[in-house]
Amino acid sequence: MWQQPDNGLWEVRGPRRHFTHSKVMAWVAVDRMVKGVRQFHLPGPADRWEDLRDTIHKDVMDHGFNVEMNSFVQSYGGTELDASLLLIPRVGFLPPDHPAVAGTIEAIQRDLTQDGFVLRYRPEDSDDGLPGSEGVFLACSFWLVDALLGAGRRTEATELFERLLALRNDVGLLSEEWDARAGRQLGNTPQAFSHFALVTTAFQLHHGQPGQSDEQIPAGRTSDRPAP
Repeated sequence: MWQQPDNGLWEVRGPRRHFTHSKVMAWVAVDRMVKGVRQFHLPGPADRWEDLRDTIHKDVMDHGFNVEMNSFVQSYGGTELDASLLLIPRVGFLPPDHPAVAGTIEAIQRDLTQDGFVLRYRPEDSDDGLPGSEGVFLACSFWLVDALLGAGRRTEATELFERLLALRNDVGLLSEEWDARAGRQLGNTPQAFSHFALVTTAFQLHHGQPGQSDEQIPAGRTSDRPAP
């Protein structure tokens, strides 16, 4: 049930919580069921699912957004940030230029980055049940590129994308993480998660605008700007 606490996208070992990203993904599941009925004429109680979708959306806006921080937070009632919040516009929960999305981007850039690259979360603040620290998570940094593009900050998005490309090794592969202080790859190498994010982001930059996760990226480009 979507109302129950869980361990979140990153499967943290700490206490179960009401992770904002988990609630958003519950909204996504219901939203796609509604679209299956309304757009593709699949069977299902669309009216009831629409009510549930609205209920989940309101719950996230009421409890997952910290007004004082002007940002969504990792879990209900908390103040910690999480890179998964960058996916809120990508899945269509809010428009990419929504003020709450803009505030979340700014908060993550300010408090959840090293050398401009994005951490999943700050382990020292998130009670994840594991000792030590970690590097920046490359897939999350590509999510920031997508969010910046959606917010109309194309130049900034392109610059970050090119910096990420420069982190590839001698055969063009990316690891799971990057040690921004030591300047070396960390974690699983090669990491499919990083490469999937790279390809998705590259398509969106080439097209000139972000797309939702349930939309097909057109083959042509709508922007007359040179492709990165």
